[in-house]
This record gives sequence, structure tokens and C-alpha cells, in this order.
Amino acid sequence: MIELDGAHGEGGGQILRSALALSMITGQPFRIDRIRANRAKPGLMRQHLVAVQAAARVSGASVTGAELGSSALNFVPGPIRGGDYHFAIGTAGSCTLVLQTVILALLHAQQPSTVRITGGTHNVMAPPVQFLQRAYLPLLARMGAQIDIALLRYGFYPAGGGEVVATIEPCAQLQPLVLMERGSQVAGHADAFVAGLPANVGTRELDCIGNALNWDETQLRLHRLPPEQGPGNAVLVTIAHEQVTEVFAGFGAKAVRAESVAQEAIDQAQAYLASGAAVGEHLADQLMLPMALAGGGSFTASTISLHAKTNAEVIGRFLPIVIDFQAEDGRYRCVVKSTCQAR
Repeated sequence: MIELDGAHGEGGGQILRSALALSMITGQPFRIDRIRANRAKPGLMRQHLVAVQAAARVSGASVTGAELGSSALNFVPGPIRGGDYHFAIGTAGSCTLVLQTVILALLHAQQPSTVRITGGTHNVMAPPVQFLQRAYLPLLARMGAQIDIALLRYGFYPAGGGEVVATIEPCAQLQPLVLMERGSQVAGHADAFVAGLPANVGTRELDCIGNALNWDETQLRLHRLPPEQGPGNAVLVTIAHEQVTEVFAGFGAKAVRAESVAQEAIDQAQAYLASGAAVGEHLADQLMLPMALAGGGSFTASTISLHAKTNAEVIGRFLPIVIDFQAEDGRYRCVVKSTCQAR
């Protein structure tokens, strides 16, 4: 059984989610102690517990320690089973983080799958649904995966109530991906989503983004959502290049000015553009696992976070893979390669 320390490195929930996905795919059981030890509220919170429950259902796993607040977990997977699944987080916990726990595993099922999750769709410290749709899934498609994600209802903190549905086709083997340059910029736009709040919250955000990125009105889109889906607000900056699309987010919160929410997304976008790298900080983190499952790949990134480095170490515990990071010319090169010797 693989032994993991949940306090290692970044010490957050990604250690658990990556371990669950890799355990299902490789068939290797694991035990994790000190779950999310570096967080203000350590242990399993609702979204992490649902991720465990989802992984257990998908793989018919035997699990001990799956309860709210638990700091230790044993997970022994069985065969991955495709089918129709529905998981309710019951809070504004992130639907996308639960999805990321199971979608790569369901590529290894014998039949197509549908995964419906209710909870939060636009959360601080989690990728918004549009990040998966616009940035992550197109790259997985280039690796051979057929996955679609539909956003049926928005869910903001603290009410939640959002709904996301993913459909996954089986894929016997992902193909390696090399993503060293992003190519020329081909498009860019900003979306401001406002639910149960004055519309000028969104227009102020869009004005800030337009001024900072020198975008005109055709690139600035205000989305007034039904009031019952709020109160909530998020702003997204989407930048498409020839080889990759990136999405940067800012999330509204009580007593936080719209201009500050917009600036959060602007800062991320400008840092990415200035770096010349193919992908930004968060997409870099997400690409390592599918590349490892493909047996290799490489990309350049604007930033390699402690979160990403910790994720790389977890991947190396389950797969014969080494992930190497090298700084070069104001950006980072990440190379994922197999340690298996050809016979």
C-alpha cells in the first residue's frame, strides 16, 4: 500500500484528489494521513468527502476514514466502471474539483459515462467550469480523450446550487503532448457573470479589463444570470493562441470592490502574456497527470507553483514517471518522461 503524507509540500486537497485518480487507474491502494494539514480547517471537508465517495463508486473501492473532518483515509480500488453517476456536494464546494477526481479514471472504463454534480461552479481556489471547457478539455482532446462538460446552472459561494454534467467516452491510451510554444494570439474576451447583484458590478469589472488589456466593447461580455442563482459574481479573461487557450478568473466576495475582482484576473493574464510561456500556473498543474498517463510530454509554463511540485511528487509515487522542472528565459520548462527501460 502506498503511504502518503497529506501535510507534505503544499499540503492541500490536490494530494488526495490525485491519489484517488491514480489509485483507480493503476489499481494500487493507498493510505493518506494528515489530510489537508496545511489548511485553516484540516481534514475532509464536504467537497473532499464527495470526491472520495465518487471515486469509491466509480471503482467499487473499499474505503475507511471517509467521513467529514477525517484526517486519515485508506482506499483500496476495484475495477473502474462506466455508467451514469450523480453526486451532490450539498454546499458550494467545487464541482470541478470533484469532476477532476474521476474523469481521467473514467477514460479507462469499458463503456461511456455521464457524471452529474451539484454544488459550486465558480469558487475561489478552484478552476471555474469555463477553465475546463475552454483550456483543459481541448488539450485532452489533442491527446485522444473525448470529454464534454456542460454547465447547466451557476453556483456561487455560499449558496451553491450549481449543476455540471460531464460525458466521457472510453480511451484506451492517451497520446503524449508537446506544448512548448503558444503561437500567435488569435482571440481574447472577458465575461462578467452577475446573479442577484446590480449589473454595474459586471460593467465596472469589464471596464477595468478593457482598459488594462486594450480591448474594445465587442470583447467585453456582461452575463446577467437569474437572481435565484445568486448572489454571486465572477469575471473571466479568456485568451486564445494558436496552440492553447487560457482562462484567468476573479471571484466576487462580500465587501470586495468590483475593480479588485477584475484586477485579480488582469494580473494573472498580464503575467502569463509577459512570460511567453505556453500555459499559465493552473493549467501547468492540470496537464502533468494526463501527460504522465500518456507516458510523456512537455510544456512551458509562466509559473511552477508549490501546488504543482507537490502534485508531481504524488504522480511519481504511483507511476514510473519523473517530472523535471527547469527555469529558462523568464519561464519554466516541464518535461514528463517515463523511467521504464525499453526491452
